[in-house]
Amino acid sequence: MGLLDSILGRSRPVRPDLDRLFGLPAAALTLQAGTGFVPAGAGSVCFAAVEGGAFARLKADVRDLLDAGAGAGPDPGAGGGEGRDAGPGAGGGEGRDAGPGAYPVTYTSDAYGYTWLTVRPPAEDLITLVNDLHAVNALLEEAGFGPNLLCSLTAFRAPAAGDDPGADGHRARDLALVYLYKRGTFYPFAPRTDRAETRDNALELEVRGLLAGDLAMEPDMERWFPVWGAPGLGGAEGIPGP
Repeated sequence: MGLLDSILGRSRPVRPDLDRLFGLPAAALTLQAGTGFVPAGAGSVCFAAVEGGAFARLKADVRDLLDAGAGAGPDPGAGGGEGRDAGPGAGGGEGRDAGPGAYPVTYTSDAYGYTWLTVRPPAEDLITLVNDLHAVNALLEEAGFGPNLLCSLTAFRAPAAGDDPGADGHRARDLALVYLYKRGTFYPFAPRTDRAETRDNALELEVRGLLAGDLAMEPDMERWFPVWGAPGLGGAEGIPGP
């Protein structure tokens, strides 16, 4: 940091540390032990819209990357083809890039100019999911889209009511751990099911305390942006961007 920055009280942006994503599997064990929440088998990377040919190339690169990582042969259910993709600017449309690989990649665009790239590995394997999120973020960064990256989200779900006799019917049933790309920090987001666009603040604070030893938690709660309807939460596929 330069002398002028020190005098004016300015700080340089935190350099993104994607390796912090690898703390999620250990954090998931702590989360399950403390709250009962388990991985929902879905994760997303959110970035500002990429237009035209650049978006088509990005999709192809992501598909190649995930296929190579999966090391799988053709998926009979994928039909060997690529599904329709709404792409950025489609006003909330969704497309599914099935490709020849092991599992599909879903692209969802919203009205705020963000695209959510969602992956759902087979068997709800969190380690595979984290590897995929890390690889996709790194690919976007290396391709020059680092400034477009906003956050990554990993979804969790509460145990079924029958498995948790003490469950509160008003408690959030979905939970996300959101990684802020430009901050290098995580925060919990817990939308309640009984009231539209209302968060379970008590659960979020509980999760912050539980995971403080596993993840770099975002200290500024004003940056705990709501991500209503994020992919993997409550079955939703698109969100208003934070």
